[in-house]
Amino acid sequence: MIEFKYIKNFTEEQLSDLFLSVDWYSGNFPQKLKTAFENSSRVISAWDGEKLMGLIRGLDDGVWQATIDCLLVNPKYQGQQVGSTLLKMLLKDYEHFLYVDVVPDEKKNVIFYQKHGFEIMEEGTPLQIKGANWK
Repeated sequence: MIEFKYIKNFTEEQLSDLFLSVDWYSGNFPQKLKTAFENSSRVISAWDGEKLMGLIRGLDDGVWQATIDCLLVNPKYQGQQVGSTLLKMLLKDYEHFLYVDVVPDEKKNVIFYQKHGFEIMEEGTPLQIKGANWK
């Protein structure tokens, strides 16, 4: 049975295993992941017993704007509505915010977010700078 929890204290190994299961580069930096999740506004995780199998992270200012930073589910558990449940739970937490934004890392995930009410911004364009490129 899948259990959903509002916790932020994960082991480095739990985070690294989950992130690497979906081939996310950040899984190679477990200390940074641990610190990032401890400092996040909201984190909801999915568990199969003691195994971290999915999570979603929201960053927000408390009232106006929230950003869904990441949503990932171990491939062994995909197709079981884990991602949808995590997203619905986080959106419920943010229901009184003016804006909730998400910038999917992969274009194939846009349809998933559209199914949950997100719309592509007509005038918006996502931008990013990677830490190694800062001068």
